[in-house]
Amino acid sequence: MSLILNIETSTTNCSVSISENEEIITSQEKNFEYYSHSEVLHVYIAELFSKSNLEINDIRAVSISEGPGSYTGLRIGSATAKGICFALKIPLIAIDTMHILAKKIKSTKGYIIPNLDAGRNEIYFSVFDCNYKKIQPTNFKELKTKSFEKYLDSESVQFVGNANNKLKKFLNSDNAIFSKNELPSSLEMVSLSFEKFSRNEFVDIENFEPNYLKNFIKK
Repeated sequence: MSLILNIETSTTNCSVSISENEEIITSQEKNFEYYSHSEVLHVYIAELFSKSNLEINDIRAVSISEGPGSYTGLRIGSATAKGICFALKIPLIAIDTMHILAKKIKSTKGYIIPNLDAGRNEIYFSVFDCNYKKIQPTNFKELKTKSFEKYLDSESVQFVGNANNKLKKFLNSDNAIFSKNELPSSLEMVSLSFEKFSRNEFVDIENFEPNYLKNFIKK
Protein backbone atom coordinates (compact mmCIF):
# COMPACT_ATOMS: atom_id res chain seq x y z
CA MET A 1 0.00 0.00 0.00
CA SER A 2 1.57 3.28 -1.14
CA LEU A 3 -0.34 5.91 0.79
CA ILE A 4 1.08 9.38 0.12
CA LEU A 5 0.26 12.68 1.79
CA ASN A 6 0.39 15.48 -0.83
CA ILE A 7 0.91 19.09 0.30
CA GLU A 8 0.58 22.13 -1.99
CA THR A 9 1.11 25.60 -0.46
CA SER A 10 2.92 27.60 -3.16
CA THR A 11 0.10 30.16 -3.49
CA THR A 12 -2.88 31.31 -1.41
CA ASN A 13 -4.51 27.95 -2.13
CA CYS A 14 -3.95 25.62 0.83
CA SER A 15 -4.37 22.12 -0.60
CA VAL A 16 -3.74 18.66 0.87
CA SER A 17 -4.71 15.17 -0.18
CA ILE A 18 -4.08 11.53 0.61
CA SER A 19 -3.62 9.20 -2.34
CA GLU A 20 -3.04 5.52 -2.90
CA ASN A 21 -1.26 4.64 -6.13
CA GLU A 22 -2.85 7.16 -8.54
CA GLU A 23 -6.19 7.43 -6.79
CA ILE A 24 -7.31 10.24 -4.48
CA ILE A 25 -8.67 8.92 -1.19
CA THR A 26 -9.56 12.26 0.35
CA SER A 27 -8.66 15.92 -0.07
CA GLN A 28 -9.14 19.32 1.46
CA GLU A 29 -8.36 22.72 -0.01
CA LYS A 30 -9.38 26.35 0.06
CA ASN A 31 -8.07 29.46 -1.66
CA PHE A 32 -7.76 32.21 0.92
CA GLU A 33 -7.55 35.94 0.28
CA TYR A 34 -4.37 36.03 2.33
CA TYR A 35 -1.75 33.41 3.15
CA SER A 36 -3.32 31.37 5.93
CA HIS A 37 -1.23 28.20 5.74
CA SER A 38 0.24 28.63 9.20
CA GLU A 39 -3.27 28.61 10.65
CA VAL A 40 -5.01 25.93 8.59
CA LEU A 41 -2.47 23.51 7.12
CA HIS A 42 -2.17 21.25 10.17
CA VAL A 43 -5.94 21.45 10.70
CA TYR A 44 -6.56 20.31 7.11
CA ILE A 45 -4.12 17.43 7.45
CA ALA A 46 -5.82 16.25 10.66
CA GLU A 47 -9.20 16.45 8.91
CA LEU A 48 -7.94 14.21 6.11
CA PHE A 49 -7.15 11.41 8.53
CA SER A 50 -10.41 11.92 10.40
CA LYS A 51 -12.47 11.70 7.19
CA SER A 52 -10.61 8.69 5.81
CA ASN A 53 -10.32 6.68 9.05
CA LEU A 54 -6.61 6.39 8.36
CA GLU A 55 -3.80 6.92 10.85
CA ILE A 56 -0.84 9.13 10.08
CA ASN A 57 1.40 6.10 10.62
CA ASP A 58 -0.22 4.55 7.52
CA ILE A 59 1.49 7.12 5.30
CA ARG A 60 4.47 5.81 3.33
CA ALA A 61 5.74 9.16 1.96
CA VAL A 62 5.01 12.88 1.92
CA SER A 63 4.93 14.79 -1.35
CA ILE A 64 5.60 18.53 -1.38
CA SER A 65 5.20 21.17 -4.07
CA GLU A 66 8.78 22.46 -4.21
CA GLY A 67 8.17 25.84 -5.86
CA PRO A 68 8.54 28.36 -7.25
CA GLY A 69 5.86 30.43 -5.58
CA SER A 70 5.32 32.37 -2.39
CA TYR A 71 8.23 32.28 0.03
CA THR A 72 5.83 32.20 2.96
CA GLY A 73 3.68 29.39 1.56
CA LEU A 74 6.61 27.25 0.42
CA ARG A 75 8.45 27.66 3.72
CA ILE A 76 5.45 26.55 5.79
CA GLY A 77 4.63 23.62 3.52
CA SER A 78 8.24 22.46 3.49
CA ALA A 79 8.62 22.67 7.27
CA THR A 80 5.42 20.68 7.78
CA ALA A 81 6.37 17.98 5.27
CA LYS A 82 9.89 17.60 6.66
CA GLY A 83 8.58 17.42 10.21
CA ILE A 84 6.22 14.56 9.33
CA CYS A 85 8.92 12.71 7.41
CA PHE A 86 11.43 13.00 10.25
CA ALA A 87 8.88 11.86 12.83
CA LEU A 88 7.67 8.86 10.82
CA LYS A 89 11.04 8.06 9.21
CA ILE A 90 9.48 8.10 5.73
CA PRO A 91 10.78 9.63 2.47
CA LEU A 92 10.08 13.09 1.07
CA ILE A 93 9.08 13.64 -2.56
CA ALA A 94 9.53 17.08 -4.18
CA ILE A 95 7.53 18.06 -7.27
CA ASP A 96 8.03 21.10 -9.48
CA THR A 97 5.09 23.46 -8.95
CA MET A 98 4.99 24.26 -12.66
CA HIS A 99 4.54 20.57 -13.48
CA ILE A 100 1.64 20.38 -11.03
CA LEU A 101 0.00 23.41 -12.65
CA ALA A 102 0.55 22.08 -16.19
CA LYS A 103 -1.41 18.95 -15.25
CA LYS A 104 -4.58 21.08 -15.09
CA ILE A 105 -4.52 21.26 -18.89
CA LYS A 106 -5.60 18.35 -21.09
CA SER A 107 -4.53 18.78 -24.70
CA THR A 108 -3.48 16.69 -27.69
CA LYS A 109 -1.37 19.33 -29.41
CA GLY A 110 0.69 22.43 -28.89
CA TYR A 111 2.37 23.68 -25.73
CA ILE A 112 1.39 24.29 -22.13
CA ILE A 113 2.90 27.22 -20.25
CA PRO A 114 2.06 27.17 -16.54
CA ASN A 115 2.69 30.48 -14.81
CA LEU A 116 2.55 32.24 -11.45
CA ASP A 117 2.74 35.93 -10.68
CA ALA A 118 6.26 36.88 -9.51
CA GLY A 119 5.58 40.59 -8.93
CA ARG A 120 6.02 43.63 -11.16
CA ASN A 121 5.94 42.47 -14.79
CA GLU A 122 7.61 39.16 -13.92
CA ILE A 123 6.29 35.63 -13.88
CA TYR A 124 7.45 32.18 -12.86
CA PHE A 125 6.95 29.78 -15.75
CA SER A 126 7.96 26.65 -17.55
CA VAL A 127 7.11 25.16 -20.95
CA PHE A 128 5.72 21.67 -21.53
CA ASP A 129 4.52 19.83 -24.59
CA CYS A 130 1.05 18.29 -24.62
CA ASN A 131 2.45 15.09 -23.06
CA TYR A 132 3.81 17.05 -20.08
CA LYS A 133 7.40 16.70 -21.18
CA LYS A 134 9.30 19.76 -19.95
CA ILE A 135 10.98 21.54 -22.85
CA GLN A 136 12.06 24.71 -21.04
CA PRO A 137 13.30 24.72 -17.43
CA THR A 138 11.32 26.37 -14.68
CA ASN A 139 12.48 29.97 -14.34
CA PHE A 140 11.26 33.53 -14.01
CA LYS A 141 11.27 36.31 -16.57
CA GLU A 142 10.21 39.86 -17.20
CA LEU A 143 7.39 39.98 -19.71
CA LYS A 144 7.85 41.70 -23.05
CA THR A 145 5.70 41.97 -26.16
CA LYS A 146 7.65 39.17 -27.85
CA SER A 147 7.60 36.81 -24.87
CA PHE A 148 7.09 33.18 -25.94
CA GLU A 149 7.10 34.25 -29.59
CA LYS A 150 8.93 31.12 -30.79
CA TYR A 151 6.17 28.92 -29.37
CA LEU A 152 3.25 31.10 -30.39
CA ASP A 153 4.49 31.35 -33.98
CA SER A 154 4.39 27.59 -34.49
CA GLU A 155 1.66 26.03 -32.34
CA SER A 156 -1.24 26.75 -30.04
CA VAL A 157 -0.10 27.61 -26.52
CA GLN A 158 -2.27 27.07 -23.47
CA PHE A 159 -1.43 29.39 -20.59
CA VAL A 160 -2.54 28.31 -17.12
CA GLY A 161 -1.94 30.12 -13.83
CA ASN A 162 -2.63 33.28 -11.86
CA ALA A 163 -0.45 35.47 -14.13
CA ASN A 164 -2.71 35.01 -17.16
CA ASN A 165 -4.26 38.47 -16.88
CA LYS A 166 -0.76 39.95 -16.80
CA LEU A 167 0.25 37.87 -19.84
CA LYS A 168 -2.77 39.05 -21.83
CA LYS A 169 -1.41 42.59 -21.72
CA PHE A 170 1.79 41.54 -23.48
CA LEU A 171 0.72 38.78 -25.86
CA ASN A 172 -1.28 39.32 -29.01
CA SER A 173 -1.56 36.04 -30.85
CA ASP A 174 -4.41 33.89 -32.10
CA ASN A 175 -2.43 30.88 -30.87
CA ALA A 176 -2.58 32.01 -27.25
CA ILE A 177 -5.26 30.23 -25.21
CA PHE A 178 -5.82 31.43 -21.67
CA SER A 179 -7.47 29.20 -19.08
CA LYS A 180 -9.52 30.58 -16.23
CA ASN A 181 -7.56 31.67 -13.17
CA GLU A 182 -6.08 28.41 -11.83
CA LEU A 183 -3.84 27.73 -8.86
CA PRO A 184 -1.72 24.66 -8.13
CA SER A 185 -3.54 21.93 -6.22
CA SER A 186 -2.59 18.73 -4.45
CA LEU A 187 -5.11 16.95 -6.68
CA GLU A 188 -2.73 17.21 -9.64
CA MET A 189 0.15 15.97 -7.49
CA VAL A 190 -1.27 12.48 -7.13
CA SER A 191 -0.01 10.88 -10.35
CA LEU A 192 3.30 12.75 -10.14
CA SER A 193 3.99 11.70 -6.55
CA PHE A 194 3.13 8.07 -7.30
CA GLU A 195 5.53 8.04 -10.27
CA LYS A 196 8.36 9.35 -8.12
CA PHE A 197 7.51 7.00 -5.25
CA SER A 198 7.56 4.03 -7.65
CA ARG A 199 11.02 5.06 -8.88
CA ASN A 200 12.33 5.83 -5.38
CA GLU A 201 12.96 9.44 -6.41
CA PHE A 202 13.25 11.04 -3.01
CA VAL A 203 15.04 14.14 -1.76
CA ASP A 204 17.36 14.50 1.20
CA ILE A 205 15.02 15.59 3.98
CA GLU A 206 17.62 17.39 6.06
CA ASN A 207 19.03 19.45 3.20
CA PHE A 208 15.89 20.04 1.13
CA GLU A 209 15.00 23.68 0.46
CA PRO A 210 12.12 24.93 -1.71
CA ASN A 211 12.94 26.28 -5.16
CA TYR A 212 12.33 29.97 -4.49
CA LEU A 213 14.12 31.05 -7.72
CA LYS A 214 14.12 34.71 -6.69
CA ASN A 215 15.29 36.45 -3.53
CA PHE A 216 12.93 35.92 -0.64
CA ILE A 217 9.83 38.06 -1.10
CA LYS A 218 7.19 37.56 1.54
CA LYS A 219 3.74 37.88 -0.03
